[in-house]
Amino acid sequence: MPAQIGGVRVVHDGWARYLVAEVIQPDGTRISREVEDHGRATAVFPYDPERKVAMLVSQLRAPLLYAGGPESILEAPAGLLEDEAPEEGARREVSEETGIRLGALDLVASAWSAPGISTERMDLFLGAYSAADRIGVGGGLADESEAVTVHEIPLAELAAMVGRGALSDMKTLVLLFALQIRRPDLFVPHG
Repeated sequence: MPAQIGGVRVVHDGWARYLVAEVIQPDGTRISREVEDHGRATAVFPYDPERKVAMLVSQLRAPLLYAGGPESILEAPAGLLEDEAPEEGARREVSEETGIRLGALDLVASAWSAPGISTERMDLFLGAYSAADRIGVGGGLADESEAVTVHEIPLAELAAMVGRGALSDMKTLVLLFALQIRRPDLFVPHG
């Protein structure tokens, strides 16, 4: 018999739900596991192939502070889906956070973010834009207390940051590496 969930107890239900699941293992042994559940998410690495830059964001992150880290890190725009297709959610998040309108998106993967604790599955996209695609200032949604700072950074500098260990968001690293593999020409500095 494959492993199965024998029961679930909700310990908190807010922005995310926190559960304790009873797991019945194939040999019949029962174990408890904590689960963080908040639904599907999406992330996009917006890049301008003409100017060889990317648009990343930063904002206050309480978990980083709690873990003794910085209050924010550079991240690809991301967020939870709201009863929409992943591509629609990706475009919405980029528009809200950066003020950029994206057209075609290139799917990198649909990946589990932290399978040891979370149900989150994140659709990861690359999205090309140009200076003409700016439709707003970005910054996130005020009614959600988002105070997003927008950063436009040369792709070659982002690659150098990886070499120095200065880029530490997992989804952003995956997306940057995917772009490097697919478009290595974009990482040659202007000369």
